[in-house]
Amino acid sequence: MKVLLLLALVGAAWSYRFDFHDDYFSEAFVNYHNSRDDVSWKATTENFKNVPYKGRMDYIKSLCGAKRSAPENRLPEKDIVVPKDLPDTFDARTQWPNCPSLKEVRDQGACGSCWAFGCVEAATDRICIQSNGVKNFHISAEDLTTCCHTCGNGCNGGFLEGAWEYLKRDGLVTGGQYNSHEGCQPYKIKACDHHVVGKLDPCKGDGPTPRCEKSCEAGYNVSYKEDKHHAKSVYSVNGVEKIMTEIMTNGPVEAAFTVYSDFPTYKSGVYQHTSGQPLGGHAIKLLGWGNEDGKDYWLVANSWNPDWGDQGYFKILRGQDECGIESNIVAGMMDV
Repeated sequence: MKVLLLLALVGAAWSYRFDFHDDYFSEAFVNYHNSRDDVSWKATTENFKNVPYKGRMDYIKSLCGAKRSAPENRLPEKDIVVPKDLPDTFDARTQWPNCPSLKEVRDQGACGSCWAFGCVEAATDRICIQSNGVKNFHISAEDLTTCCHTCGNGCNGGFLEGAWEYLKRDGLVTGGQYNSHEGCQPYKIKACDHHVVGKLDPCKGDGPTPRCEKSCEAGYNVSYKEDKHHAKSVYSVNGVEKIMTEIMTNGPVEAAFTVYSDFPTYKSGVYQHTSGQPLGGHAIKLLGWGNEDGKDYWLVANSWNPDWGDQGYFKILRGQDECGIESNIVAGMMDV
């Protein structure tokens, strides 16, 4: 009886302790989490190691910039016919090998612009896919983050629906990652070491959203207006099999989910929320699915650079709307 009581008290202590976000990057939490037989993913102490410990969770909150739209502002739902036999696994990176952007993980820097990154990443992929690999360029996260005033508040968050509507209505220019000098407007917010101490400078928290500039960087020989690319249709997708069909047919989609305190420690496996408080909404790119150790998952590209997670990617439980991952899917067909 005493042994059972002691075990109950120890379990309660762990549960109580790890309801507090300050503990989630500690070796104590990671060792405890990784020793459990009832979880399908592994954690690490290395993620966000180069961000000051005291403000680490507040910093991660600042990266979670996906705002949830009111029901009346949701995009129209696309009518999708699901084929009889969907494949058990699918990976857009291997399905369309002539589209190098599918294999890239971008870096939003110290800015809550995930809502913009999920949009431009999927749009970039879809332009390549729709052109059968002929058109390979990056749609600018800089242009969307700084110039779409109807999308939200730039580095302080925005709406997925607003991003795709802006892409259709106003269009976006080209632009690669920070310091790439690629396209009309490369990303101006400096890439930084969110995680392990590496080749970049440490992240120091979010700064102001850069000014909207309707011009291209020096040396780019196309005007801002002429460089615009548009979506010809934008829509939402609802239902697991319809989401799978959309990805398999037209390419990656943008999604948003709730980030909890345990998620930033993710290293490998199929993520499923086990403990911790909500930190905010985060937008990402869904590019495939599969099954690992009996767990159905979505394959997801994050925008916290390739040092985070599984080389910048993660898997999350599929089929149960884990953390809301299946309830906010948006995409569009590009005008190519």
